[in-house]
Amino acid sequence: MAGDIQIDARIDTCGTCCPMPVLKTKKALATMQSGQVLEVLATDPASVADLKQFAAQTGHTVLSQEKVEGHFVHLIRKH
Repeated sequence: MAGDIQIDARIDTCGTCCPMPVLKTKKALATMQSGQVLEVLATDPASVADLKQFAAQTGHTVLSQEKVEGHFVHLIRKH
């Protein structure tokens, strides 16, 4: 999963649907420094495509997206 990637912050968006995972991710990234990594937990299957598109539009980097034990784990590096 995260391997040797240092996680700097985590948010849990489980139980929420679009657009909440993206909005909570945007809010969390706004408080972080460039280069830091945010872990986002989600249960909404649309979060995979939504967060990938959000990152592409805002210049952040999706490091990984995996389904683990019924939820999605996204690692995003702030630009």
